[in-house]
Amino acid sequence: MKVTILGTGTSAGVPVIGCHCEVCASDDPRDRRMRCAALVETSSARLLIDCGPDIRQQLMPLEFRPIDAVLLTHVHYDHVGGIDDLRPFAVFGATHIYCDAKTARQIRAVMPYCFGDRLYPNVPIIKLHVIEPGKPFCVGGVEIMPVEVMHGAMPILAFRIGGFAYVTDMKSIAPDQLPRLKGVDTLVVNALRFDRPHHSHQLVDDAVAFGREIGARRVLITHVCHHIGRHEEAQSRLTEGVELAYDGQTIDVV
Repeated sequence: MKVTILGTGTSAGVPVIGCHCEVCASDDPRDRRMRCAALVETSSARLLIDCGPDIRQQLMPLEFRPIDAVLLTHVHYDHVGGIDDLRPFAVFGATHIYCDAKTARQIRAVMPYCFGDRLYPNVPIIKLHVIEPGKPFCVGGVEIMPVEVMHGAMPILAFRIGGFAYVTDMKSIAPDQLPRLKGVDTLVVNALRFDRPHHSHQLVDDAVAFGREIGARRVLITHVCHHIGRHEEAQSRLTEGVELAYDGQTIDVV
């Protein structure tokens, strides 16, 4: 399994408009962070996790071939704002989007031109599939397990695909959800920054502790803001087995 980290930034991205801090002014490409997304590729399926407003730029460098499924963690704009940009993939057929019921309702509400009997010309062809935590489904022979995590008070989805798990925007997780993530080899998980607690996002120590709790061998931190510091300096503060992910990074998962 190959995982490409397409974006590792928060809703504002990095650099932040109007900010001239050392991170936003950095010339290290690892400090330039588009909104969070990832691409999982196996021998039989190509899966896009989240589809934010940077997705056109994120997909342009990649080979243009079918995406078998789009897995949405939740409906916030930085995770769904690029769905309309998937319209070129209509040449391969419908785009199949898997999400919870709330996200499906809101996508229909904000993109009504993509649904119904008389579609607006050249819109993305979308097929929505409602999924639930704890009920696995298959795409191209690949089993995907949705897991509920809490984004503050909002239930959202994480995904486990074999030995890989992708968790973003999490603040907490209920004990009954943990077994669905136990024993993953590689975990990509959100951590906003090192200090100053946030009401709906983890900090780095929280993410590291979570990785240890589920027994992940390798933990990669994503969904970070510019307050985390420059990549090189932030990485030096992390313990063995924990990495600060960066845009364009590829990971091989057994």
